[in-house]
Amino acid sequence: MSNLSEPIKRASAPAKKSRKKSRDLNAISPLSNVIFNIAIGLFALSCIFPFLFIIIISFTDEKTLAINGFKLFPEVWTLDAYRFLMESGQQMAQSFGVTLTVTVVGTALTLYLVTTYAYAISRKNFAQRRFFSFLAFFTMLFSGGLVPSYIVVTQVLHLRDSIWALILPSIMNAFYIIVMRTFFTTTVPDAVIESAKIDGATEFGIYTRIVLPISLPGIATIGLFSTLGFWNDWFNALLYIDNANLIPLQTLLIRIQNNMDFVVQNSSRVVSYDIASTLPTETVRMAMVVLATLPVALAYPFFQKYFIQGLTIGSVKE
Repeated sequence: MSNLSEPIKRASAPAKKSRKKSRDLNAISPLSNVIFNIAIGLFALSCIFPFLFIIIISFTDEKTLAINGFKLFPEVWTLDAYRFLMESGQQMAQSFGVTLTVTVVGTALTLYLVTTYAYAISRKNFAQRRFFSFLAFFTMLFSGGLVPSYIVVTQVLHLRDSIWALILPSIMNAFYIIVMRTFFTTTVPDAVIESAKIDGATEFGIYTRIVLPISLPGIATIGLFSTLGFWNDWFNALLYIDNANLIPLQTLLIRIQNNMDFVVQNSSRVVSYDIASTLPTETVRMAMVVLATLPVALAYPFFQKYFIQGLTIGSVKE
């Protein structure tokens, strides 16, 4: 019996091996898949829930908020907070237009200057690449400081009360240059550049027709960083802008917040207590967060695919 069973075992052994080989090692069990999906879903909910809660609070009645506290489903919904902010009317629209203009123009100029600078110092045949790389890196370690920057902008360039005072001080960033130089060095093969030169392409033609199209993930990343920087900037306006027509949105919201705090803190001495008690202070704060954050949050999905491509490119090592 033992001699007859051995061939059967030998015949069944390859079948087991082939069954093991056919198993996909990258696949996970259905139970693990469900657990991972639940964990990722909870993590995503924990990220987005604070912002959703802020939106709910901004639509809550101020008196209801004072009595019942913060609730996901408030008893009274109202638009008083947004109505209070919109009472500034033309000033709000003017500030929104200034912020939008500064963001679009500033981001475009930043991308142009950063990508051209980074591409130049990424090419090995550029004789001065070490000097200009050191020049960009040096500014990351040592900066002139606030006072020299203020003197240059106001006394040398005479940009006070100009929209360029909100754009020019922020269009060059050494960190962005280093990131894009690394991106060009690792993702643009030298063979492609040499082939284009053999075909008669100029340096500017290589840059615009070959390098930029294959560098969209890196450009989109720097573009999003720059957009967030210009959109959220309020400090440059605090330093250089006195003209009410050039106040950006973030600075206007800060001024509204400061005025409300002044009214509430001095309600017994300067203004009537009834006026101070009717101000929707908490809900207005939340409405400010929504107005300052929502436009950029809505624009993020358009950049998401480029982030995924950038991560994929960055994971490949030669």
